[in-house]
Amino acid sequence: MSFERPHPAISRPALRALVLATVAWSLVACQAGTEEPNRSFPDVLVLGGRRYESAALARGADVYSQSCRPCHGARGDGQGPSSGALNPPPRDFTRGLFKFVSVAAGQLPTDEDLTRTITQGLAGTAMRGWDLPPAQVADVIGYLKTLSPRWTTESPGTPLVAAPDPWTARRDDAVARGKLVYHGLAQCAVACHPAYVSRAEIRAATKQLTKMEVTQFRADLFASVPKPSDYGVDVVPPDFTFNPVRTGTSLEALHRVIASGVGGTAMPTWNGVLPEADLWALAHYVRSVATLRDTAGAEVLRASLASSQPRIAGSSL
Repeated sequence: MSFERPHPAISRPALRALVLATVAWSLVACQAGTEEPNRSFPDVLVLGGRRYESAALARGADVYSQSCRPCHGARGDGQGPSSGALNPPPRDFTRGLFKFVSVAAGQLPTDEDLTRTITQGLAGTAMRGWDLPPAQVADVIGYLKTLSPRWTTESPGTPLVAAPDPWTARRDDAVARGKLVYHGLAQCAVACHPAYVSRAEIRAATKQLTKMEVTQFRADLFASVPKPSDYGVDVVPPDFTFNPVRTGTSLEALHRVIASGVGGTAMPTWNGVLPEADLWALAHYVRSVATLRDTAGAEVLRASLASSQPRIAGSSL
């Protein structure tokens, strides 16, 4: 039996330290995997303005242990034994911060919000939809609320109620308006999402909707920009021609995310900032772009945008 020599750039003491660190990490991971959620609760707890009996919370702890603990951890801190391999990382429930809700970004979610995420999952992540009986979903939601002190002092936010979609019979007009709003009014591509039109079109859209002149553009205009978040990692806004939309591409889901924002990230709450008709128009436009994902149309669009680049990246028009 023969052994390969250690790489010459790694000293024997460094290699020994690396091996010991790997073993230690493995032991920690195994111990984390054997930890169990708390099942000891007062007879009644008021969490998020709702009363929960200890038996329901204990049942929720059982569901959490079986379905959630490997990723989210026994303490709910997102440090489960599987978490190290996951990107994006699992939610840290101890902070009481949630991304995809129907309330203004930063507020506690409703039970309906949590139910939607649990049962539908989040596309493009390890969070799959769980086919659980409604009673078990309700129990595990109650248990999740025991993991953060926010639920003991705050109630969920008020859901943002959407007006009816005014573009139902005029889908093409909605997409056209949404394209203008995305690039010229909300300016989603200024520092976050990719642009999907040329610099000249952005300049025209901005002048039409805001009467302002655009003279400078970021060099990577057709790419997403990683943004700091409250989750300890940079969040990359989706490129809708490439990345799956976490909450799906139905018009209702897109409207909800645009109106409510994404908690803990740079995506703001647009409800009350843009007219309702423009929120729906944005949803129509984003959906039209997202339908190009994994199609030849996406490649055609990217090639067209690349050919519109000025010779000196980032130069003014």
